[in-house]
Amino acid sequence: MLRTFTSLAAQFPPPQAARADGLLCMGGDLRPERLLAAYSRGIFPWYEQGLPILWWSPDPRCVLPLDGFRLPRRSARALRRHPFELTLDAAFNEVIRACAAPRSTGPGTWLSPEMIAAYEKLHVLGFAHSVEAWQDGRLAGGLYGVALGRAFFGESMFHVRAEASRAALAGLVALLRLRGALLLDCQQETPHIMRMGGLLLPRAVFLAQLAHALEPARAFAGRDPHGSDAAAFPWRPWETAYVYSVSKGSWTARS
Repeated sequence: MLRTFTSLAAQFPPPQAARADGLLCMGGDLRPERLLAAYSRGIFPWYEQGLPILWWSPDPRCVLPLDGFRLPRRSARALRRHPFELTLDAAFNEVIRACAAPRSTGPGTWLSPEMIAAYEKLHVLGFAHSVEAWQDGRLAGGLYGVALGRAFFGESMFHVRAEASRAALAGLVALLRLRGALLLDCQQETPHIMRMGGLLLPRAVFLAQLAHALEPARAFAGRDPHGSDAAAFPWRPWETAYVYSVSKGSWTARS
């Protein structure tokens, strides 16, 4: 019998016990229910190949307020001249592998094959999602993350054409607004995010906002990610499909 979601969440130390650098604990596994239990407590995995799984809860926490998002003027002009076609969950596997690929400024990212496989499982279950930016029929950039309740936890983004990742982020923000989301977690501060309205929150404030974003979803009585009736899982995956109109610059639900 699978351990319940609640018991998995309780296995993590309180986020307030994290070290100054944000490291909270190590070990465990990357099963879908454990990953989602971690996210529900404001904890995420981040480690390099060959190390134990490391779990983090940084203080302060970088978020992108949905009502404070702004594109740099130069980016906005570029996207008006050469808009990208945006899609949702059309190429999740390609996006996460592109995020893991070596960068021009250094080696590959922290995304090991085990991490990729874990998030691909979450995607199949409806909890991990990608936004893709296309140009001339080719994948030009994108991002992926995890959705729980009215919170979205951004994980990574990439681009092979200028402004493609910003286009994907703008599309994600528009989609989250449409869905009534309350929180877009960016985990770590980066110049890229801060230039677009990123905000650093004390951990206690972030956790309070996260609790608020997750609380309405508790009304849903669901099954756990593996389909076991023995495990209580409180959040449903996204069940609505969306399409993006470049001309209108907005998403609409697709029946």
